[in-house]
Amino acid sequence: MRIVVALGGNALLRRGEALTAENQRRNVRVAAEALAPLGREHQLIISHGNGPQVGLLALQGASYDRLAEYPLDVLGAQTEGMIGYLIEQELGNLLPFEQPFATVLSMVEVDPDDPAFQQPSKPIGPLYDEEEARRLAQEKGWTMARDGDKFRRAVASPMPRRIFQIRPVKWLLEHGCIVICAGGGGIPTMYGPDKKLHGAEAVVDKDRASALLARELDADLLVMATDADAVYLDWGKPGQRAIRRAAPAALAAYPFAAGSMGPKVEAAVDFASRTGRTAAIGTLSALVAIVRGEAGTQVSAAAEGIELYPP
Repeated sequence: MRIVVALGGNALLRRGEALTAENQRRNVRVAAEALAPLGREHQLIISHGNGPQVGLLALQGASYDRLAEYPLDVLGAQTEGMIGYLIEQELGNLLPFEQPFATVLSMVEVDPDDPAFQQPSKPIGPLYDEEEARRLAQEKGWTMARDGDKFRRAVASPMPRRIFQIRPVKWLLEHGCIVICAGGGGIPTMYGPDKKLHGAEAVVDKDRASALLARELDADLLVMATDADAVYLDWGKPGQRAIRRAAPAALAAYPFAAGSMGPKVEAAVDFASRTGRTAAIGTLSALVAIVRGEAGTQVSAAAEGIELYPP
């Protein structure tokens, strides 16, 4: 099968962890152990988040007052290279030496008129307490959004329209490569009034970009690996229920949190409804079972309504 696996932010950095290279490498090593069995048996494409990393680079750039801050598209490209390198190395240590890898810096087109540019909603960077968040908002003009009992910087997250590097990614897959691409939702770009391509000050949602990637690659399966073992109805309430299988339209009828499960459900519904194939959501540790249809939440047109796991 041709499988797209979208690694959630927890695969690179767990909530509350310091943004160190050591922590990220350790988490990528765990992710590689889950991905390696798929790399041995299937055509594998890996995408990933980059919110903490791009936020850290933005902070580092802002601390150097001799230069103007680097724009988010350039920071996105830097994180794609850094994270791709870590995934290639750790996964390569587990697979045969002959297995080729490639990290593809992926430019994603967005619409300059997307209303998301007027409503920053994508959290990036580290967590701040309220006092620090207010100071940064005043000093830098950042939009700060609540994240649990803390705050994070929020930036525009427009919808992805197309991925420019699809043709070379297809060529690499046909030649046996494991490909890491569309990292952090891809590098946001848009056409300006001069009809030329420019970078966009935004971060594209990784799950939305992964659904687009899976469609354009004609993937058999899209898996979004996160820290939840399934999608839950009434999450956090005494009667919460885990979804085993769901038809796209039935799942789309339920509301899910915009800052966590919402984009994943939206991406799964989009892929399954447009292609007639399956999208799945579950934990990285259960990845092989998810691919077999034995774990996680499977979103498929073959499902009837909402099917729940036994309580």
